[in-house]
Amino acid sequence: MTRTIPKAELHCHLEGTAPPALVRRLADRNGITLPEGLFADEDNFAWTDFPDFLRAYDAASMCLRKAEDYRDITYEYLAACAREGAIYIEMFTSPDHAAEVGMSYLDHLEGTVAGIEDAERDFGIVGRIIVTCVRHLGPDRGLVVARDMIAEPHPYVVGFGMGGDETAFHLRDFLPVFRLAADAGLGCTVHAGEVCGPKSIYAALDALPVTRLGHGVRAIEDAKLVERIVRDGIVLELCPHSNVATGVYEDMASHPFPALAAAGCKVTLNSDDPPYFATSIGREYATAAEDFGLDDEALRAVTRTALEAAFVDASTRRRLLDRLDGGAPNLMKERQQQL
Repeated sequence: MTRTIPKAELHCHLEGTAPPALVRRLADRNGITLPEGLFADEDNFAWTDFPDFLRAYDAASMCLRKAEDYRDITYEYLAACAREGAIYIEMFTSPDHAAEVGMSYLDHLEGTVAGIEDAERDFGIVGRIIVTCVRHLGPDRGLVVARDMIAEPHPYVVGFGMGGDETAFHLRDFLPVFRLAADAGLGCTVHAGEVCGPKSIYAALDALPVTRLGHGVRAIEDAKLVERIVRDGIVLELCPHSNVATGVYEDMASHPFPALAAAGCKVTLNSDDPPYFATSIGREYATAAEDFGLDDEALRAVTRTALEAAFVDASTRRRLLDRLDGGAPNLMKERQQQL
């Protein structure tokens, strides 16, 4: 059983954490008619390939219209993670999705912060925010996102990243964007080596001030690249179920998590967009045990890697590491007893 293993996640997209039931509830609350074909059934989204996944993701995200909605999606995701033993979650948030429905950066931030605070109060889980820009919207839009973030600093906003179409633009085009974030003291990560191969990872490492890679899984195709990742201490935010669901790998037996770990890469486990890929942070740890052969000690080491690579402040990191090492009480149990 992996439920008792303290877990940490560095790579999940907040807008992609809402299951169909929550999407329907938010749509009803906001008077939104959801598009036909969004759901396969009561509990699952309908999509066929990666472009179709993006379509479903964007359609579901349109139900988030106000700060209260962001509070609810954040709270419910963190609560679900806490029930599976997670103690720390970093969430990618997308001001571009909020802006598309007329929400300001501050409203989007206010709701997410409220969800983080309520979840920590009720479940003891710590949540933090990585603001992201969207690659295919271009570097000019990325600069707007970064400037808005820097103009309204918040202690829960600890990092900056970028998702979107890996084939759009060149990563060096985004150096001014990431430089703004890095100069403001924020940790940086970028999606690379998921849809595109090792060249996209070289571009990320050569062009941007990143210490982590979103996915980065296709580094396994280039031995010299793996050596560089190990040498430079780059942390890989691996998402096994996502990679299989989107067709990057055929099945778990084909996934290079074990090979990357054996090569000395710093690897973490993450759920990416959990309801779309029939996963959760708990299932990712269970898969690592069942399919990759990780024992409890190895799973704890994965959590330690994530906590040490987290963009959180030093005192919070120390508190989380104490919980991992058993030096602090089980706050989830304490909260459940109090409620």
